[in-house]
Amino acid sequence: QVQLVESGGGLVQAGGSLRLSCAVSASGSIFVIVEMGWYRQAPGKQREHVASITDRGATNYADSMNDRVTISRDNAGNTVYLQMNSLKPEDTAIYYCNVKGGPNWLRAQEYWGQGTQVTVSS
Repeated sequence: QVQLVESGGGLVQAGGSLRLSCAVSASGSIFVIVEMGWYRQAPGKQREHVASITDRGATNYADSMNDRVTISRDNAGNTVYLQMNSLKPEDTAIYYCNVKGGPNWLRAQEYWGQGTQVTVSS
């Protein structure tokens, strides 16, 4: 069973910063993480990619937040972080952790966290 536990969301004023965390755990079998990332969904909008990092450390950022966010992971590769700076009211959304993993790279599946609310006040 794969579990993703997110934390770090909350209310922040425009211009402020937040750091989101997502801890991944898997019980019962080998779980190889291929990629970890963050998506967000604002009210009335589709879920969109924010940032991702591969098992080799390659990162990918959405243009909308490219210069304001940094994705990283811990040495064990089981926790992914999203540092968000200079937050704007339009960044208000539910932020979801996303992990692609499985018994091996070829059998990787997608898993989602429960989401954490980020609210940026003007």
